Formats: sequence, C-alpha cells, structure tokens
Amino acid sequence: MALVENKKILEFLGLVGRLKHEKRTGWVLCNINDCESIAGHMYRMGLMTFLLTEENDPFKLDRFRCLQIALVHDLAESIVGDITPHCGISPEEKHRREDDAMKIIAELTGFAGDRMYELYKEYENQSSPEAKFAKDLDRYDMILQAYEYEKRENTPKKLEEFFKATYGKFNHPFIQDLAKELYKQREEFEKMGLQNGNV
Repeated sequence: MALVENKKILEFLGLVGRLKHEKRTGWVLCNINDCESIAGHMYRMGLMTFLLTEENDPFKLDRFRCLQIALVHDLAESIVGDITPHCGISPEEKHRREDDAMKIIAELTGFAGDRMYELYKEYENQSSPEAKFAKDLDRYDMILQAYEYEKRENTPKKLEEFFKATYGKFNHPFIQDLAKELYKQREEFEKMGLQNGNV
C-alpha cells in the first residue's frame, strides 16, 4: 500500500516540477525573452506573505493560510497550462478544466490533496479575506514583473496592458501602498526614457 501511495506522490511531485519550466503565457504572447515560469510567479507571491505585519495588516489575516493559497492557486496549470483571456477559451471552460485538474491532483495526495483542493476553491471563489489578499498578490506580482521586463529591455510603457488590467483592483492597504510606489518608480523610468529619446 505504501509503495502505491509513494508512487502517486512522485507523480504529484512530477506535475509540480512542470511548473518550474512552464512559461507564463502572457509574457510569451508579448514576446518577452527568458520570461518567468509559473512556479517563479507563485514563489514570489509566497514570499510576499511574509511581509505582512501587525502594522501593515489591519485585517489581521492568517499569514500561513495566505502562503498556502499562494502556493496552490495555479497548481492546476501543471496539467492544463496557463490559460489566459487571449487563448480563445471561455472563462467557464477554463474553470472547468482547472477544476478537473485539481481533482486529479487531489486524488494523488490523499488528505493533503483534499486540503489543496479546498484552498484552490477558496481562491477561485474569493470566499475569504486570505483568498482576496492572494488575488492582490497575484495581480501585484504581475505588474511588478511587467515593470521589471520594461526596465530590462529599456522599453518604457511597453506592457501597459497589464497595468490597465489591474488599476483600482487592489484591496489590501499594504498592496495598495506597494502599487503606488511601483507606479511612481515606473513614471520616473518613463521620464528618463523621454529625456534619453527612448520613448
């Protein structure tokens, strides 16, 4: 019995391993070279949960739960890939595919899988303050990554569509403050580009 369970766990870990190499579709479609992986995105989201403190978190969120949600929210993409609005797949079909994938993953890991599926559904349904915070992290990491690519390639405002998609959607005051700082730095970078004739 233990051998069968271990076999399933190795299968699960193999799926997780795919996320280390699977590129995020949005960057691929924008022709970004050497773009981040899905796992890289979730890793930084996870680390950001450590930045919550009593001073910057008026909601008193469960930081460990936030971390767990961050680590599982895109786990289904190990099977279905990173589906974006540009892929020609309806939101309903996307959610169906991802839900089916999470059920497969849950079956491989028993009780732990049930826990991961529960956290995934919590995120998808945005049914807790921690899930809402994880959504903020998801959006913030995306625009931070966009800005990093703009700086790396010296192409101010090139990835403006990602910023437009998130304006006014951050709920947690800590992430709102981080977004304001990011907007400020991005504006300064654009002004430097204008002065140097790069825009």
